Amino acid sequence: MRTLDDLDVKGRRVLVRADLNVPLDGETITDDGRIRASVPTIRTLVDRGAKVVVCAHLGRPKGQVDPKYSLGPVAARLGELLGRDVAFATDVVGDSARSTVEALQDGQVALLENLRYEPGEESKDDAVRGEFAAKLAGLAELYVGDGFGAVHRKHASVYDVPRLLPHAAGGLVEAEVGVLRKLTEDTERPYVVVLGGAKVSDKLGVIANLLTKVDRLLIGGGMAYTFLKAQGHEVGRSLLQEDQLDQVRGFLEEAGRRGVELVLPVDVLAATGFAADAEHDVVEATAIPADREGLDIGPKTRELFAAKLADAKTVFWNGPMGVFEFDAFSGGTRAVAEALIGSDAFTVVGGGDSAAAVRRLGLPEDGFSHISTGGGASLEYLEGKTLPGLAALED
Repeated sequence: MRTLDDLDVKGRRVLVRADLNVPLDGETITDDGRIRASVPTIRTLVDRGAKVVVCAHLGRPKGQVDPKYSLGPVAARLGELLGRDVAFATDVVGDSARSTVEALQDGQVALLENLRYEPGEESKDDAVRGEFAAKLAGLAELYVGDGFGAVHRKHASVYDVPRLLPHAAGGLVEAEVGVLRKLTEDTERPYVVVLGGAKVSDKLGVIANLLTKVDRLLIGGGMAYTFLKAQGHEVGRSLLQEDQLDQVRGFLEEAGRRGVELVLPVDVLAATGFAADAEHDVVEATAIPADREGLDIGPKTRELFAAKLADAKTVFWNGPMGVFEFDAFSGGTRAVAEALIGSDAFTVVGGGDSAAAVRRLGLPEDGFSHISTGGGASLEYLEGKTLPGLAALED
C-alpha cells in the first residue's frame, strides 16, 4: 500500500475516510477514542498544506437523514483535538458539501455529514454505489483511507472512491495492518488469544482459523457458557447458543487434535438476574444453579487466566470477560487487562467492547502494545478474509 509519504498533498483537496463512529448520549460523546485515533493522519495532512475533507459514518441511519446520527458533535470535538476550527457541511455531496469544500484554504479542515445518510454508501447495487462514489470523489483530488473500523465493508467511501482517485493508506490503517501482520506472520511464541463477548456465532470464523495458529486459547464472557454446555455442564439461565453446540464440540475436538490448550472458566459469578445490583455468588463453572446466570468469570478463573498469560510472547484479546458495564461484574475483564499490562508480551486489544472496557475501567491505554480501532475488521483479518477497503488501497 502507498502511504502518506507517497502523496504530494500541498494545496490539494484530500478526502480522508476516517472512522468517527463514536457512542453518543444525545449530543454528548461518551468515548472519543476513535476521534483521537484519527487526529494524527489529519494533522499530518494539515501540516503539509492539504485542504482536508473528512468523511465518516455514525450509527445506522439506513440511508435516511436522522438528526440523532448527525456528525455535528464530532466536528466540534475534532476541532478541539486539532486545535483549529473544523468546518461542518450539513450534507454529504450536496450544496453545503460543495460550498464548504470550495471555501477551504491550505491547511484547513472540513467534515462532511454522515455518509450513511446517503443510500448509495451501503448499497449492494454496484451502479447505485458507484454513482454516489463518483459524487464523493468529485469533492477531492486525492484519497486517504484511514477508517480501519470500516475496511471490512464494501461501501462506496471505503471501496469505490479509492478506485477513482490517487490514493494511499493513512497512518492509522498502516499501523493496524502492521500489527495484524505480527499476529499472523512470524508470530513470537507462546501465542495466546483471549476471546470473550456475548456470542460464539460472532467469532466462528476467527476461532476456526486461530486454532491453526495459536498455542493457547482462553474463552470467557457470555460465549464461555456455550462451551461449558457443549462439555455437558449445567449453565442455568446463562447466555447460551444451543444452535452452536455442535460447532463448539468440533472446536474442542480440533483443539485437542492440534495440541492447542483451550482454557475455560473454572468458576463464575452467578447472579439472580441481569442487573447491576443483582445478588450473586461465586460458583463452580461446572455447576451453575438452574435459576442463576453467569455474568463474570470468578476469582479462581481470573488467577488461572493470568497464569496462562504470564509466559506469553504474543497476546490478542477480543471481548470482555463479563458484563463490565456493571461494576460488580467488571472484575474479570479488569483482571485480564491488568495481566496484559503487566506482561512483557506484544499485546493487542482487538477493538470494540474490549477497547471500550479499557477506557471505562480507567486503565492506561499505553499499557498495551496496541489498541485496535476496528473490532470487526480485526476479526475478519484474523479469519483470513480479504477486506474490501484494504484491497482497494493495495491496487
